[in-house]
Amino acid sequence: MLGHKRIPSREGGVEIVVKELGTRMVRLGHQVTCFNRREHHVNRKGYGRCNLHEYKGVRIRPVPTVTGKGLAAVSSSFFASIFAAFGRFDVVHFHAEGPCAMLWIPRLLGRRCIATVHGLDWKRQKWGAFARNYIRFGEKIAVKYADEIIVLSRGAKEYFLKEYGRETVLIPNGVDRHRKIEAEQINQLFGLKKDEYILFLGRVVPEKGIRYLIEAFRTVHTEKKLVIAGGSSDSQAFMKEMQRLAGGDSRIRFTGFVGGRVLAELFSNAYVYCLPSDLEGMPLSLLEAMSYGCCCLTSDIPECADVVEDRALTFRKGSVDDLREKLQFLCDHPDVVGQYKSEAADYICGRFDWDTTVKKTLEIYRR
Repeated sequence: MLGHKRIPSREGGVEIVVKELGTRMVRLGHQVTCFNRREHHVNRKGYGRCNLHEYKGVRIRPVPTVTGKGLAAVSSSFFASIFAAFGRFDVVHFHAEGPCAMLWIPRLLGRRCIATVHGLDWKRQKWGAFARNYIRFGEKIAVKYADEIIVLSRGAKEYFLKEYGRETVLIPNGVDRHRKIEAEQINQLFGLKKDEYILFLGRVVPEKGIRYLIEAFRTVHTEKKLVIAGGSSDSQAFMKEMQRLAGGDSRIRFTGFVGGRVLAELFSNAYVYCLPSDLEGMPLSLLEAMSYGCCCLTSDIPECADVVEDRALTFRKGSVDDLREKLQFLCDHPDVVGQYKSEAADYICGRFDWDTTVKKTLEIYRR
Protein backbone atom coordinates (compact mmCIF):
# COMPACT_ATOMS: atom_id res chain seq x y z
CA MET A 1 0.00 0.00 0.00
CA LEU A 2 1.18 3.50 -0.78
CA GLY A 3 -0.11 7.07 -1.01
CA HIS A 4 -0.55 7.62 2.74
CA LYS A 5 1.87 9.66 4.84
CA ARG A 6 2.71 7.23 7.63
CA ILE A 7 1.14 4.52 9.68
CA PRO A 8 0.33 4.22 12.53
CA SER A 9 -0.10 8.01 12.72
CA ARG A 10 -3.48 9.81 12.63
CA GLU A 11 -2.51 12.58 10.23
CA GLY A 12 -5.64 12.11 8.15
CA GLY A 13 -8.35 9.71 7.12
CA VAL A 14 -6.14 7.96 4.56
CA GLU A 15 -3.66 6.94 7.27
CA ILE A 16 -6.44 5.48 9.41
CA VAL A 17 -7.80 3.47 6.47
CA VAL A 18 -4.38 2.09 5.51
CA LYS A 19 -3.65 1.12 9.11
CA GLU A 20 -6.98 -0.64 9.59
CA LEU A 21 -6.82 -2.48 6.27
CA GLY A 22 -3.19 -3.51 6.70
CA THR A 23 -3.32 -4.76 10.27
CA ARG A 24 -6.57 -6.65 9.76
CA MET A 25 -5.31 -8.29 6.57
CA VAL A 26 -2.22 -9.45 8.45
CA ARG A 27 -4.42 -11.01 11.13
CA LEU A 28 -6.16 -12.94 8.35
CA GLY A 29 -2.83 -14.39 7.22
CA HIS A 30 -1.83 -12.02 4.42
CA GLN A 31 1.52 -10.27 3.99
CA VAL A 32 1.26 -6.49 3.81
CA THR A 33 3.91 -3.86 3.13
CA CYS A 34 3.19 -0.13 3.59
CA PHE A 35 5.48 2.50 2.09
CA ASN A 36 5.73 5.34 4.62
CA ARG A 37 7.02 8.82 3.92
CA ARG A 38 10.31 9.61 5.59
CA GLU A 39 9.68 13.08 6.99
CA HIS A 40 8.38 14.91 10.05
CA HIS A 41 4.88 14.34 11.36
CA VAL A 42 2.27 16.95 10.44
CA ASN A 43 2.15 18.00 14.08
CA ARG A 44 5.85 19.00 13.79
CA LYS A 45 6.42 18.82 17.53
CA GLY A 46 6.29 16.14 20.13
CA TYR A 47 5.77 13.28 17.70
CA GLY A 48 9.14 13.23 15.89
CA ARG A 49 9.85 10.93 13.00
CA CYS A 50 8.02 7.74 12.28
CA ASN A 51 10.62 5.35 10.84
CA LEU A 52 9.23 2.05 12.11
CA HIS A 53 10.01 -1.11 10.17
CA GLU A 54 7.07 -3.15 11.49
CA TYR A 55 3.70 -2.37 13.02
CA LYS A 56 1.40 -5.16 14.24
CA GLY A 57 2.75 -7.49 11.59
CA VAL A 58 2.65 -4.94 8.76
CA ARG A 59 6.04 -4.40 7.16
CA ILE A 60 6.89 -0.68 7.06
CA ARG A 61 9.28 0.57 4.40
CA PRO A 62 10.19 4.28 4.62
CA VAL A 63 10.83 5.84 1.21
CA PRO A 64 12.85 8.95 0.27
CA THR A 65 10.74 12.08 0.65
CA VAL A 66 11.43 15.63 -0.47
CA THR A 67 9.86 17.97 2.07
CA GLY A 68 7.95 21.03 0.97
CA LYS A 69 4.38 21.88 -0.03
CA GLY A 70 3.26 19.33 -2.60
CA LEU A 71 6.73 17.82 -3.03
CA ALA A 72 6.40 15.27 -0.24
CA ALA A 73 3.43 13.50 -1.83
CA VAL A 74 4.95 13.51 -5.32
CA SER A 75 8.40 12.31 -4.30
CA SER A 76 7.27 9.64 -1.85
CA SER A 77 4.71 8.16 -4.24
CA PHE A 78 7.31 8.10 -7.04
CA PHE A 79 9.85 6.16 -5.01
CA ALA A 80 7.20 3.91 -3.50
CA SER A 81 5.91 3.09 -6.98
CA ILE A 82 9.43 2.17 -8.13
CA PHE A 83 9.93 -0.12 -5.14
CA ALA A 84 6.47 -1.64 -5.61
CA ALA A 85 7.10 -2.25 -9.31
CA PHE A 86 10.24 -4.29 -8.61
CA GLY A 87 8.98 -5.94 -5.41
CA ARG A 88 7.35 -9.34 -5.11
CA PHE A 89 3.78 -8.20 -4.60
CA ASP A 90 0.54 -9.70 -5.90
CA VAL A 91 -1.33 -6.40 -5.63
CA VAL A 92 -0.22 -2.77 -5.36
CA HIS A 93 -2.86 -0.63 -3.66
CA PHE A 94 -2.70 3.14 -4.26
CA HIS A 95 -4.54 5.46 -1.86
CA ALA A 96 -5.71 8.96 -2.91
CA GLU A 97 -5.75 10.59 -6.33
CA GLY A 98 -2.41 12.43 -6.30
CA PRO A 99 -0.26 9.31 -5.74
CA CYS A 100 -2.16 7.59 -8.56
CA ALA A 101 -0.18 9.75 -10.99
CA MET A 102 2.57 7.10 -10.52
CA LEU A 103 0.27 4.09 -10.88
CA TRP A 104 1.46 3.43 -14.44
CA ILE A 105 4.94 2.52 -13.14
CA PRO A 106 4.10 -0.78 -11.41
CA ARG A 107 1.38 -1.40 -14.02
CA LEU A 108 4.05 -1.21 -16.73
CA LEU A 109 5.87 -4.09 -15.07
CA GLY A 110 2.74 -6.22 -14.91
CA ARG A 111 1.68 -5.55 -11.33
CA ARG A 112 -2.03 -5.61 -10.54
CA CYS A 113 -2.97 -2.15 -9.27
CA ILE A 114 -5.95 -1.04 -7.18
CA ALA A 115 -6.76 2.62 -6.53
CA THR A 116 -8.87 3.91 -3.66
CA VAL A 117 -10.20 7.42 -4.25
CA HIS A 118 -10.75 8.85 -0.77
CA GLY A 119 -12.21 12.05 -2.21
CA LEU A 120 -11.95 14.37 -5.20
CA ASP A 121 -8.78 15.94 -3.85
CA TRP A 122 -8.24 18.31 -6.77
CA LYS A 123 -11.24 20.30 -5.50
CA ARG A 124 -9.53 21.18 -2.22
CA GLN A 125 -9.03 24.92 -1.83
CA LYS A 126 -5.53 24.70 -0.35
CA TRP A 127 -4.00 23.64 -3.66
CA GLY A 128 -2.75 26.01 -6.33
CA ALA A 129 -3.37 25.53 -10.04
CA PHE A 130 -0.36 23.24 -10.62
CA ALA A 131 -1.20 20.97 -7.70
CA ARG A 132 -4.86 20.73 -8.72
CA ASN A 133 -3.90 19.80 -12.28
CA TYR A 134 -1.41 17.22 -11.03
CA ILE A 135 -3.99 15.60 -8.75
CA ARG A 136 -6.54 15.59 -11.58
CA PHE A 137 -3.86 13.94 -13.74
CA GLY A 138 -3.56 11.23 -11.07
CA GLU A 139 -7.32 10.71 -11.25
CA LYS A 140 -7.12 10.20 -15.03
CA ILE A 141 -4.19 7.79 -14.69
CA ALA A 142 -6.22 5.72 -12.23
CA VAL A 143 -9.16 5.66 -14.65
CA LYS A 144 -6.93 4.50 -17.49
CA TYR A 145 -4.58 2.04 -15.79
CA ALA A 146 -6.02 0.79 -12.47
CA ASP A 147 -7.39 -2.75 -12.54
CA GLU A 148 -10.10 -1.61 -10.11
CA ILE A 149 -11.06 1.70 -8.52
CA ILE A 150 -12.60 1.75 -5.05
CA VAL A 151 -14.68 4.76 -3.98
CA LEU A 152 -16.12 5.57 -0.57
CA SER A 153 -19.39 7.29 -1.43
CA ARG A 154 -22.32 7.10 -3.80
CA GLY A 155 -21.49 10.57 -5.12
CA ALA A 156 -17.96 9.54 -6.11
CA LYS A 157 -19.28 6.45 -7.87
CA GLU A 158 -21.70 8.57 -9.88
CA TYR A 159 -18.93 11.07 -10.68
CA PHE A 160 -16.59 8.50 -12.25
CA LEU A 161 -19.39 6.96 -14.28
CA LYS A 162 -20.58 10.31 -15.60
CA GLU A 163 -17.15 11.90 -16.13
CA TYR A 164 -15.25 8.93 -17.55
CA GLY A 165 -17.77 6.15 -18.12
CA ARG A 166 -15.72 4.13 -15.62
CA GLU A 167 -17.38 1.66 -13.29
CA THR A 168 -16.05 1.71 -9.72
CA VAL A 169 -16.61 -0.36 -6.60
CA LEU A 170 -18.24 1.26 -3.56
CA ILE A 171 -16.62 0.09 -0.32
CA PRO A 172 -17.31 2.49 2.59
CA ASN A 173 -14.93 2.94 5.49
CA GLY A 174 -15.60 1.19 8.78
CA VAL A 175 -15.61 2.17 12.42
CA ASP A 176 -15.12 0.48 15.79
CA ARG A 177 -17.36 1.02 18.80
CA HIS A 178 -15.58 3.13 21.40
CA ARG A 179 -15.96 3.27 25.15
CA LYS A 180 -16.50 6.72 26.64
CA ILE A 181 -13.90 7.93 29.12
CA GLU A 182 -13.90 10.74 31.66
CA ALA A 183 -12.57 14.23 31.01
CA GLU A 184 -9.24 14.19 32.84
CA GLN A 185 -6.42 15.30 30.54
CA ILE A 186 -8.60 17.70 28.55
CA ASN A 187 -9.60 19.37 31.81
CA GLN A 188 -5.97 19.74 32.83
CA LEU A 189 -4.78 20.88 29.38
CA PHE A 190 -7.69 22.97 28.10
CA GLY A 191 -10.10 23.44 31.01
CA LEU A 192 -12.80 21.35 29.32
CA LYS A 193 -15.51 19.43 31.17
CA LYS A 194 -18.23 17.04 30.04
CA ASP A 195 -20.95 18.60 27.85
CA GLU A 196 -19.41 22.07 28.15
CA TYR A 197 -18.09 22.33 24.58
CA ILE A 198 -18.93 21.90 20.91
CA LEU A 199 -16.20 20.01 19.06
CA PHE A 200 -14.71 20.20 15.60
CA LEU A 201 -11.94 17.70 14.95
CA GLY A 202 -10.02 17.51 11.69
CA ARG A 203 -7.38 19.21 9.60
CA VAL A 204 -7.62 23.00 9.71
CA VAL A 205 -8.07 23.58 5.98
CA PRO A 206 -10.57 25.76 4.05
CA GLU A 207 -12.80 22.97 2.72
CA LYS A 208 -13.64 21.81 6.25
CA GLY A 209 -15.92 24.83 6.68
CA ILE A 210 -14.24 26.08 9.86
CA ARG A 211 -14.81 29.69 8.81
CA TYR A 212 -18.59 29.13 8.81
CA LEU A 213 -18.42 27.45 12.19
CA ILE A 214 -16.48 30.25 13.86
CA GLU A 215 -18.64 32.99 12.31
CA ALA A 216 -21.83 31.18 13.33
CA PHE A 217 -20.69 30.33 16.85
CA ARG A 218 -19.64 33.90 17.68
CA THR A 219 -23.30 34.96 17.69
CA VAL A 220 -24.72 31.90 19.46
CA HIS A 221 -25.99 32.72 22.96
CA THR A 222 -24.35 30.06 25.11
CA GLU A 223 -21.72 29.60 27.79
CA LYS A 224 -20.43 26.51 25.99
CA LYS A 225 -17.04 26.61 24.33
CA LEU A 226 -16.10 25.84 20.75
CA VAL A 227 -13.07 23.55 20.46
CA ILE A 228 -11.16 23.44 17.15
CA ALA A 229 -8.96 20.34 17.42
CA GLY A 230 -6.52 19.57 14.62
CA GLY A 231 -3.31 20.63 12.96
CA SER A 232 -2.72 22.41 9.67
CA SER A 233 -1.80 20.56 6.48
CA ASP A 234 0.09 22.80 4.05
CA SER A 235 -2.27 25.50 5.36
CA GLN A 236 -0.46 27.38 8.13
CA ALA A 237 -1.65 30.74 6.77
CA PHE A 238 -5.26 29.57 6.97
CA MET A 239 -4.76 28.43 10.56
CA LYS A 240 -3.53 31.90 11.52
CA GLU A 241 -6.45 33.49 9.68
CA MET A 242 -8.93 31.35 11.64
CA GLN A 243 -7.25 32.24 14.92
CA ARG A 244 -7.59 35.93 14.04
CA LEU A 245 -11.24 35.40 13.12
CA ALA A 246 -11.85 33.82 16.53
CA GLY A 247 -9.96 36.57 18.32
CA GLY A 248 -11.89 38.35 21.03
CA ASP A 249 -14.15 35.40 21.80
CA SER A 250 -12.71 33.63 24.83
CA ARG A 251 -15.06 30.68 24.30
CA ILE A 252 -13.17 29.51 21.18
CA ARG A 253 -10.18 27.23 21.80
CA PHE A 254 -7.60 25.84 19.35
CA THR A 255 -5.89 22.71 20.66
CA GLY A 256 -3.61 21.88 17.74
CA PHE A 257 -3.05 18.26 16.75
CA VAL A 258 -4.40 15.74 19.27
CA GLY A 259 -4.16 11.97 19.60
CA GLY A 260 -4.34 9.09 22.03
CA ARG A 261 -6.29 9.60 25.25
CA VAL A 262 -6.78 13.33 24.63
CA LEU A 263 -8.56 12.55 21.37
CA ALA A 264 -10.74 9.91 23.04
CA GLU A 265 -11.64 12.29 25.86
CA LEU A 266 -12.63 15.04 23.40
CA PHE A 267 -15.03 12.71 21.59
CA SER A 268 -16.34 11.15 24.82
CA ASN A 269 -17.30 14.41 26.51
CA ALA A 270 -18.44 16.68 23.67
CA TYR A 271 -21.91 18.20 23.88
CA VAL A 272 -22.13 18.31 20.07
CA TYR A 273 -19.72 17.30 17.32
CA CYS A 274 -19.87 19.64 14.31
CA LEU A 275 -18.50 18.94 10.82
CA PRO A 276 -19.36 21.90 8.53
CA SER A 277 -17.39 20.67 5.49
CA ASP A 278 -17.81 21.82 1.89
CA LEU A 279 -15.96 18.75 0.61
CA GLU A 280 -15.42 15.25 1.99
CA GLY A 281 -14.66 11.76 0.79
CA MET A 282 -16.12 9.71 3.60
CA PRO A 283 -15.47 11.56 6.87
CA LEU A 284 -13.94 9.12 9.35
CA SER A 285 -14.10 11.72 12.12
CA LEU A 286 -17.89 11.76 11.75
CA LEU A 287 -18.08 7.97 12.01
CA GLU A 288 -15.82 8.06 15.06
CA ALA A 289 -17.82 10.83 16.73
CA MET A 290 -21.03 8.82 16.36
CA SER A 291 -19.28 5.65 17.58
CA TYR A 292 -18.56 7.53 20.82
CA GLY A 293 -22.24 8.44 21.09
CA CYS A 294 -21.92 12.08 20.03
CA CYS A 295 -24.82 14.22 18.88
CA CYS A 296 -23.65 15.40 15.44
CA LEU A 297 -24.34 18.44 13.29
CA THR A 298 -23.00 18.36 9.72
CA SER A 299 -23.34 20.17 6.43
CA ASP A 300 -25.84 18.57 4.08
CA ILE A 301 -23.32 17.44 1.46
CA PRO A 302 -24.15 13.86 0.35
CA GLU A 303 -20.93 12.45 1.81
CA CYS A 304 -22.09 13.50 5.28
CA ALA A 305 -25.87 13.30 4.91
CA ASP A 306 -25.71 9.74 3.54
CA VAL A 307 -23.71 8.66 6.58
CA VAL A 308 -25.90 10.18 9.31
CA GLU A 309 -29.32 9.84 7.62
CA ASP A 310 -31.87 10.93 10.27
CA ARG A 311 -29.60 10.20 13.25
CA ALA A 312 -28.07 13.72 13.26
CA LEU A 313 -28.90 17.29 12.29
CA THR A 314 -27.72 18.89 9.05
CA PHE A 315 -27.51 22.48 7.84
CA ARG A 316 -27.31 23.95 4.34
CA LYS A 317 -23.73 23.79 3.05
CA GLY A 318 -22.01 27.16 3.37
CA SER A 319 -24.90 28.86 5.19
CA VAL A 320 -23.66 30.65 8.30
CA ASP A 321 -27.22 31.63 9.22
CA ASP A 322 -28.56 28.07 9.05
CA LEU A 323 -25.58 26.77 10.99
CA ARG A 324 -26.10 29.42 13.67
CA GLU A 325 -29.78 28.49 14.02
CA LYS A 326 -28.99 24.78 14.37
CA LEU A 327 -26.24 25.44 16.93
CA GLN A 328 -28.55 27.68 18.96
CA PHE A 329 -31.33 25.07 18.80
CA LEU A 330 -29.05 22.33 20.13
CA CYS A 331 -27.67 24.57 22.88
CA ASP A 332 -31.24 25.39 23.95
CA HIS A 333 -32.56 21.80 23.80
CA PRO A 334 -30.37 19.37 25.76
CA ASP A 335 -33.18 16.80 25.60
CA VAL A 336 -32.86 16.67 21.80
CA VAL A 337 -29.09 16.34 22.11
CA GLY A 338 -29.56 13.49 24.56
CA GLN A 339 -31.89 11.67 22.17
CA TYR A 340 -29.38 11.87 19.31
CA LYS A 341 -26.61 10.68 21.63
CA SER A 342 -28.58 7.64 22.74
CA GLU A 343 -29.01 6.40 19.16
CA ALA A 344 -25.71 7.35 17.52
CA ALA A 345 -23.36 4.50 18.45
CA ASP A 346 -25.77 1.61 17.78
CA TYR A 347 -26.72 3.10 14.44
CA ILE A 348 -23.24 3.84 13.09
CA CYS A 349 -21.59 0.64 14.35
CA GLY A 350 -24.43 -1.44 12.98
CA ARG A 351 -24.05 0.12 9.54
CA PHE A 352 -20.27 0.41 9.09
CA ASP A 353 -17.55 -1.94 10.34
CA TRP A 354 -13.93 -2.52 9.36
CA ASP A 355 -14.20 -6.30 9.03
CA THR A 356 -16.75 -5.90 6.24
CA THR A 357 -14.56 -3.26 4.56
CA VAL A 358 -11.55 -5.60 4.67
CA LYS A 359 -13.56 -8.55 3.38
CA LYS A 360 -14.83 -6.59 0.38
CA THR A 361 -11.35 -5.20 -0.35
CA LEU A 362 -9.83 -8.70 -0.34
CA GLU A 363 -12.54 -9.83 -2.75
CA ILE A 364 -11.35 -7.10 -5.14
CA TYR A 365 -7.74 -8.28 -4.74
CA ARG A 366 -8.66 -11.89 -5.53
CA ARG A 367 -10.74 -10.91 -8.52
